[in-house]
Amino acid sequence: MEKAILFVRERRKVEKGEKKPRFSFVGQVGTDLRIKVKHIRKSEIEQIAAIIGAEVVYLEAGKHDEDEDEE
Repeated sequence: MEKAILFVRERRKVEKGEKKPRFSFVGQVGTDLRIKVKHIRKSEIEQIAAIIGAEVVYLEAGKHDEDEDEE
């Protein structure tokens, strides 16, 4: 089996120093992992990746690229 990959991106509506999770989980390849949160902290992403042996890919969002389902 190929190495698992987790795709995440930084949220746009979070201010620096704010105590909210800064990342949105976008998707995964090569794993049966199920994420049940909309937003997640970088340390949590890295812990999950270490446990399942996955690589984390941090996607760069475009200037006006926001999720419409985010409220």
